[in-house]
Amino acid sequence: MTGRPPDGGNPVVPFLLAGPQPDRTRWEGWQQWRAARGTFAPAPRLSAAEYQALSPRGRALHDLHRTATHVNLRLQETPMSRKVSDLMRGRLQNNAVKFAPGTRDGLMISGGGFQGKTETACQAAAEFEDLWRDIHRQLAPGPVPGTWDLFVPVAYCRLPVKATPKALCKTILDIYGDPHPATLHDPVRSVRDAVRDHATTALLIHDITRLRLHRGDDQDTLDLIRELMDLGATLVLIGVDIPGSGLLGAARPDPAAGQWAFPATAHGDAAATQTSRRFDLVDLDPFDYTTPAGISAFLEHLAGIEDQLRLLRAADGMLTAGDMPEYLFRRSHGIVGLLRRLIEDSCARAIATGEERLTRELLAGPPGPPGQPCRPRPGRGRDPGHPRRRCPAAAAEEETQAPEHGLRRPRHQAGHRWMTIQGRRQHGGPCREAWTRSKASPCRASCCACPAGCASRRSALPG
Repeated sequence: MTGRPPDGGNPVVPFLLAGPQPDRTRWEGWQQWRAARGTFAPAPRLSAAEYQALSPRGRALHDLHRTATHVNLRLQETPMSRKVSDLMRGRLQNNAVKFAPGTRDGLMISGGGFQGKTETACQAAAEFEDLWRDIHRQLAPGPVPGTWDLFVPVAYCRLPVKATPKALCKTILDIYGDPHPATLHDPVRSVRDAVRDHATTALLIHDITRLRLHRGDDQDTLDLIRELMDLGATLVLIGVDIPGSGLLGAARPDPAAGQWAFPATAHGDAAATQTSRRFDLVDLDPFDYTTPAGISAFLEHLAGIEDQLRLLRAADGMLTAGDMPEYLFRRSHGIVGLLRRLIEDSCARAIATGEERLTRELLAGPPGPPGQPCRPRPGRGRDPGHPRRRCPAAAAEEETQAPEHGLRRPRHQAGHRWMTIQGRRQHGGPCREAWTRSKASPCRASCCACPAGCASRRSALPG
């Protein structure tokens, strides 16, 4: 797309996704994603006067383009992701040029949810594939006419929800579009043949922590994963809290090495070292705001986000000046995904409300009126004379005010209400809004100041 604002009669909107999202668990989808990554054209920067000069249709298209820009922010490298990417790229390149047969050292990427583990690993794998394809184009001959030459250097899949060796084999075969054999022995052999025939150098398996190892199938699946390491492909396993999943035993962080260390196995259990010694574990941590280096990295990340925003009233330092960095860190806890979602939602509100900039009030979200009564639940009738049940926020406020007035809420059995349904007076269950006076601390306030309500309700209280 050109830098010209989206205005005019062109029916094609180039910033919208054409077709479904690419499925990276198939080689076609992975190649589509790899070729298209980084090609999104952000919305042009317009001043408020240039924006107002557009036609109504042009402004609507530009707003949609700005929204697409804010939800497709480019992936920024952080010190944490750089550590993971450097280790992964180095491991893939080292294993790819090994001639000796045997097990290739693997890699495990761990971290909490929404911290960018998958995208960091996929970006590093795609960069390695770009390099590896360039080398093969220079050294390897072209495809033979009349044959199907499918070169898949990187394969990505997700561990099945109910992991079994056969289910994992089917998942890997689906990457290449190969058929599923019927027996268990044949799928394992088919997977070995597929990885070798398609010259796969890196195999990424996501959601590895679905293996809990309390089931026999989980243990058999982990044995199959270890067997796949003998095929010459580097296994990269991605999961949430891998050390706590039991896959690696009692792993402990080593601050000096910057990685996880595995203590000596007790009671001579050498079988447990088959996994811990074959894989390096690296953790993708959130931002750290307790050190100068961590604060500087977080400010640099915010500056990168600020540079990509397309708000009409955006100014330098909108996210990095004053106490805004501390506020954003408190809201996101230093987690990249939570910060991105907060920025996306706030930018949408800034465009919808016409604020066209990010402020603390707008980042906090639309405020609800305090003490606004909740709508009654549909269904059974309600006595019009009975006060409505207050929303949880107002109830919490009343609970905090009640002790100084000597009031307390009753148990569910105390205080009942009646309602009229179809002309008949029926019992309506316990009244959860009735207040009783505390004997230990009588209320000294007048009826109007007391949160118990009006004078008619106060007159009905005992004492």
